[in-house]
Amino acid sequence: YHNDLFCLTGTRLAPKEKLDIPVLYMPDTMKICEAVVVIHVMRENGENWPYEDSAELNKDFKSVILGENGGLQEILWIYPVRGIPEAVQQKLVPAVIRCQARQRVERRVEVPLTGVIPGATSTPARGNSAKVNASSPANIQDKIQDTDGLSTAVEFMYELQYQSNEIKSQLESLVDMHLVERKHDTESGIVTLIFNTVFAPNKPMRNEATLVVQCTTGGVWKFPVLFIAMEPELDDVINIEAVGLNKESLVDFKLTSQTR
Repeated sequence: YHNDLFCLTGTRLAPKEKLDIPVLYMPDTMKICEAVVVIHVMRENGENWPYEDSAELNKDFKSVILGENGGLQEILWIYPVRGIPEAVQQKLVPAVIRCQARQRVERRVEVPLTGVIPGATSTPARGNSAKVNASSPANIQDKIQDTDGLSTAVEFMYELQYQSNEIKSQLESLVDMHLVERKHDTESGIVTLIFNTVFAPNKPMRNEATLVVQCTTGGVWKFPVLFIAMEPELDDVINIEAVGLNKESLVDFKLTSQTR
């Protein structure tokens, strides 16, 4: 966060009035930053708010400041803020996974992570967001942890995100992606993650997903992946032989369901 302290002093607020407080975040490394925004409120006349049980308040209670003569001198609102940097990657070419419908293909996908901090302390990301905007990814499929040239263990989490719930319902059961290997270039600092991807489509389709990778020390990377399922092979050829003009010809053939 910005090194300069931003302080509002003597700001008078009317009842139900809103106060906007700007918070500037300019990350220079792929590392999570944490800060706390604290709002102090006191009465304009300088008097304390009367509070009968102020003497019994816990000393560790950080949301109020007690006055010397009893009552509440200040009330505090405390807002924790977490900054998670996201790598900006212009016009990435999607990794294409192509397969014929009703077939199965297995491919390896490599993604480079720039700006990973060597020797950073691995601290699990807190929070309950699934939006990758403020915490670890939702529906974490897998994670890998090893030293691999780093002075301390660095852990990565990942998931596939889809453009809509409809696309997710189509692809979720057809795609499997697992992290199998990690390479670390000590000179450039680039960490390359290698994913084993299985695609087994049941019908022709063309859908795009986003591979989201997050490091527990901070940083989010996003990579597009395009899944293409082509027309399946013909099951058989049905020949109908005419028995004469203006006469119907019939042929029987069996269909077997692949599911129950």
